[in-house]
Amino acid sequence: MLRDAIALYNDLLDDQTALEAQAALSEQMRARRLFFGERAVCNVLRPHFYEPEQWNFLKRETEILLRAFAKAHHACLNDAELRAQLALEPYEEMLFSLEIGYEAPWNTSRLDSFYDADAGRLKFVEYNAETPAGMGYMDEIAEAFLTLEVMRRFQQHYAVRGFTLVRNLLATLLDAYRQWSGKAHPERPQIAIADWQDVQTLNEHHIIRDHMERAGYRAILCDPREMEFRGGALYVGDFRVDLIYKRVLVSELIQRMGIENPIVQALRARAVCMCNAFSAKLMAKKASLALLSDEQNAHLFTAEERAAIEAHIPWTRLVSERYTHFHGQAIDLVPFIAENKSRLVLKPNDEYGGKGVVIGWEASDDEWSAALRQALQQPYVVQERVEAAFEEYLMVIDGKLHIVRRLVDADPYIYHGKTVNGSLTRLSAASLLNVTAGAGSITPTFIIEKRA
Repeated sequence: MLRDAIALYNDLLDDQTALEAQAALSEQMRARRLFFGERAVCNVLRPHFYEPEQWNFLKRETEILLRAFAKAHHACLNDAELRAQLALEPYEEMLFSLEIGYEAPWNTSRLDSFYDADAGRLKFVEYNAETPAGMGYMDEIAEAFLTLEVMRRFQQHYAVRGFTLVRNLLATLLDAYRQWSGKAHPERPQIAIADWQDVQTLNEHHIIRDHMERAGYRAILCDPREMEFRGGALYVGDFRVDLIYKRVLVSELIQRMGIENPIVQALRARAVCMCNAFSAKLMAKKASLALLSDEQNAHLFTAEERAAIEAHIPWTRLVSERYTHFHGQAIDLVPFIAENKSRLVLKPNDEYGGKGVVIGWEASDDEWSAALRQALQQPYVVQERVEAAFEEYLMVIDGKLHIVRRLVDADPYIYHGKTVNGSLTRLSAASLLNVTAGAGSITPTFIIEKRA
């Protein structure tokens, strides 16, 4: 039982050994650049554990849903009326049709969920299909934990298996580049990790760049404003870019540099391969969950996919003046939202880091009314309340070992839009579970089995 494994792990630490473990972990985090801005990415002393059957359930159910997302994406590309349900911006309509040169527009992605493994309850709250972060951090924090004495002692009783997220990332990028080039064995591409120079995830970009260079690939970090399309190729100074690992958000790229920026010019000229593609943004919209869960779109999916959507996608709708159904009951959507704040969350259709999210059961009546007025003026989704998952973790506070209760989410990483390998585990003391929002921590994810 997983509870037995957690109890054993906890028993391996007392105040003194916890202080020693915290000091060792802090040293590892400094050495490995495990900081989000200036804040250490992990503030607990226990990893997140899954038993094999728990992990297999998460992987299997996620991969069924991925087939539904792929079908929805394909249908939206070919049906403007269906695509309208995503509330795309005009520039997104212009960019999604750019030729990408490879099969899946989301080379890497992440589905964010609350997963109570004991109860088998799994609910996905958004699809991070555009620029999923965290792979570099997760690889390094896992390695850091494996150096701790408490983990060495724990492994005397349990076999521990982690994941190789950045290695999978690089393999996926290179596979996309091979498809794009049309060659079975193209020359090694030169890679640019593109994001703004002042982002708080810059340390993770360094981690990924270093992995690429150790694997034998020339790679640089660059601000998109440093890029120049000239002579039929994309450059950063004298560095020719063959493959972009795009970490910059499309909305910010267009906002700051306009639609005729060097990246778009190079893509139109088919002078560079970029991952993820602009069209990955379609399913990155919060409204993609509305598209899947809306009764008017059920015909797009198989019986197995509809069952997975019903089980794992919370009721979600794009906020608008319309009639729809809430679990079989006909409703007038806007009055329903106004009268049921204790059951609902309002989210901007295209934001990240928890920006603009209003949690109904924590909002006053006036705050909820104001949020609803805002949601009728610009694209928002409304989503039903999801029962969060909680676990107890070890933490050093004021020099003493404490057990603290934390919200936990399970965010499986996806490669080629269809295969799950590894997961981001985030913890928070606040309802808004997001490291970017400043209330959270990550911790490594391991699959464990009791030794005979």
